[in-house]
Parts: sequence; C-alpha cells; structure tokens
Amino acid sequence: MTQRAGVILAGGSGIRLWPLSRRNRPKQLLRLFDGKSLIRLSFERLRSALPIECIHVCAAEAHLRAIGNEVGELPADHLIGEPAARDTAAAIALSAAVLEARRPGSIIGVFTADHYITPTEQFAAVVARAYEWAESDPAAMILLGIRPTHPATGLGYIERGDQVGPGIFRARAFREKPDAKTAEQYFAAGRYAWNSGMLVARATTILENVRRNLPETHRVVMLAAQGRAAGAAWAEDYARLPATSFDYGVLEHASNLLVIDADFEWRDVGGFTTLAELAGRPAESVPSAAGPDNRAVQSFAMVVDGRRNTFVSEQEHVFVAIGVDDLVVVHTPDATLVCRADQLDRLKEACAQLRVASDQVL
Repeated sequence: MTQRAGVILAGGSGIRLWPLSRRNRPKQLLRLFDGKSLIRLSFERLRSALPIECIHVCAAEAHLRAIGNEVGELPADHLIGEPAARDTAAAIALSAAVLEARRPGSIIGVFTADHYITPTEQFAAVVARAYEWAESDPAAMILLGIRPTHPATGLGYIERGDQVGPGIFRARAFREKPDAKTAEQYFAAGRYAWNSGMLVARATTILENVRRNLPETHRVVMLAAQGRAAGAAWAEDYARLPATSFDYGVLEHASNLLVIDADFEWRDVGGFTTLAELAGRPAESVPSAAGPDNRAVQSFAMVVDGRRNTFVSEQEHVFVAIGVDDLVVVHTPDATLVCRADQLDRLKEACAQLRVASDQVL
C-alpha cells in the first residue's frame, strides 16, 4: 500500500544572496515576502497538496532548530538533518531512505525551499496528478517541468518526448543553461520545459537509481534508514560523499523519466534580480530623470539620473543614488555589497576570497 509524503529541501547556503544570506541564517530563513520566510511559504504551499503529517524538511543539522521555529506545526522527527552539505543527490537519497523505513511504500514529492510559486491551487493540482501517476507506474520518476514564458538563459531545460498521458511526456534529455541564441531556439520549438528541480517518485525507485549510480551514497544513507546513523563515524562518512546534484548523479542516467506540464507561475529565488522583481517596489526618482525601473526591497531609495538599479536592505534603510545604472547595492548592519548587475555571477568567487580574508562575515 502506497503512502504520499513530501520533502522540502532546505539545505542550500544561498550564497547568491550574500550578505543577506549567511552561513547561520541561509536564505530559506529570510523573511522577504510579507514577513514570511521562504521555508514558511514552501510549507504553506505544500500543505495545500498534502496533510501536515505527510510533510518533512531536509536541512543542515545546524539549522533544524531555526527551521522548526518557522514550521512549528511539524513534529521534530519530521525534520531530517544532514551532518554536511553534499548537494541534492545525498539529500534526496537520505530523505527517501528515512521515509521508506518509517512509512514503507512511500511515494515522495521532492520540493525546494527557495521557489516562488503561484497560484497555490494550480500547484496542488499538478502535484496531485504527479502522485497519481507514480501510484500507477512504480518505476517512474515524474519531473515537474515549467512551461517557459520566455527564452531564459539562467535555467536548465528538459526536452519532452512522446506523450504518455494528459500533460505527461517522456523526458528525452536534459539541457544545461543555454546561451541566448539556444534559449530562443528552445522557446520557439515548444517541446522544452524549464527544469524546476521538483519531482515525485516512489522512495524505492529513487533508492534503486541511487544504488546503481551512486553506490557509496546509497550505502551511507541506508545506514540512516537502519537506525545506525549515530555518532561521528557516520557523519564523517556522509561528509566524504561526493557533492553531486540529483540531476547529474542520478536522473541523467535513469530510465522511465517523465515530465509533467506545470502551468503555474514559478521563479527560483536564486539571486537579487529575481528577488527585486518579486519583492521589490519602485524606487523614488526625480521625475525628469530616472524611469520606474529602479527597485527597492525592504528599503527606501531615491535615484537621480539612474536606471535599472536594485537596492536591498535587511531593515528599512535609505539609499540615494546619483548618475549610476545597473547596480545592485545590498546593505546589512555588518556588510555591504556593491555590484554591477551583469557581474552577480561572480558573487560566489568574491565570497570564496572573503572566506580566506575574514570568514566571520559569511
């Protein structure tokens, strides 16, 4: 007998939102949308598709208490702790192993804590269809593919193959983030979906695919399923696992992959540009100079003769910008970021250098 379960992955470091996001307070804990954190919004959204007793969160052990404060309705044993961050392959495998041991026959939906999705009703309907298909096809892994609204270059794509059911297709291939010309081709072709990173499958199917492709990861997470994941030895084994994404380590080698059309609005809140689009408000500007394309998040900004700037603050803060374009300025009490918008991809590089110079501000 199958049982539906959902896991919210909340283990990312959120380095693309530094200095808002920190090691001890990653982006899923930031209250950026109507006073609610991303993990809280993810929980409330998933609650529309599953009862509370079926929802779980997988995150770094160091963050479990803070996450528990955000989703206080969940029992403590519904928070699955990772002793080290080893990317999504290990996190998904660990969640599948633990839930299958607790609830044999589990069908797991894997979701993430850093997505903005609306409307909730459409999300719940798509998720329900994915669970129904997994119940009828034990070997399938069903990916939620977002119908593209524009030729995005910052997202991965799934190429759809033959249709096998209403709105459900064979997943023919994964495509990495394309350049602008290739993205235009994908968008025009009409057979590509954005890869949301969300999926539904039986726990046993996930674990079998992990066993075939990442045998050491399978061995270590199965110790957790057997109740033997206690003490430093297991944590060290987990920390030595390869840091591999589930897409790269498992899905790209798997058979019977399906993709279901998801027609809700979806955004990956991965950086300041997306954050400003979703949570920002127009900055004030001198009427004769700057246009309405400057954005401010949790702050007040006055722009004189400037365009396409983004200003972000942890708390209400006043920015004044004169004669600058395409800047991202982020203020916190102990750190400030100033970056050209087209250089945001180098934030990871800058944080790596900062870790060497002053690890305390990460």
